[in-house]
Amino acid sequence: MSRRSGILEFAVLGLLRESPMHGYELRKRLNTSLGVFRAFSYGTLYPCLKTLVANGWLIEEPGHTPEDALAAPLAGRRAKIVYRLTAEGKEHFEDLLSQTGPDAYEDEHFAARFAFFGQTSRDVRMRVLEGRRSRLEERLEKMRASLARTRERLDDYTLELQRHGMESVEREVRWLNELIESERAGRDLKGSASGDSAQQNTNGAPGVLPRPGDTPGTDTPGDTTP
Repeated sequence: MSRRSGILEFAVLGLLRESPMHGYELRKRLNTSLGVFRAFSYGTLYPCLKTLVANGWLIEEPGHTPEDALAAPLAGRRAKIVYRLTAEGKEHFEDLLSQTGPDAYEDEHFAARFAFFGQTSRDVRMRVLEGRRSRLEERLEKMRASLARTRERLDDYTLELQRHGMESVEREVRWLNELIESERAGRDLKGSASGDSAQQNTNGAPGVLPRPGDTPGTDTPGDTTP
């Protein structure tokens, strides 16, 4: 399984954990909620859904909306299929949420992981955030070294593009530092203490964190290269 298809399976399981959905609803949520999946098509999504069904992580059910009830009698139309997460699928997704290997720090995978931080335990969130920060600090060091070596050979526009890329990475590192500080202090991003049970989910995590693209003054984490 490729890394990109693995991210898609993770996101589909996470969205279906919230509620059952039609394929069209899933694609719309992937496009609007997880910007990393804007380039995905039905041709990519449906094979993924079939694989998850075959693995026993999803089941297919007929739709029950009034529109679906009228669809079957019409020539050439079938009722929409609703995809529902199974108990095994939920267990598998929770296992994926607990993983903090190097893949979780990469651009696309980190964006998908961050989108489900509201369902992730605090210790796992910390490991992912710290791993992502370390990965970006390494990237920033390499970019600075490369710029120092090639500065004299670059024209003004290429030099400015290099600087823009470095500023984007620096901005995300600052954003990650703020998130890590909030996690360590037991606060959500609004600055309130997470000890209030009204703000905690079933995993003991504070209120749902906003997605990277919603954070004021920051770029999407996956958007670190010019």
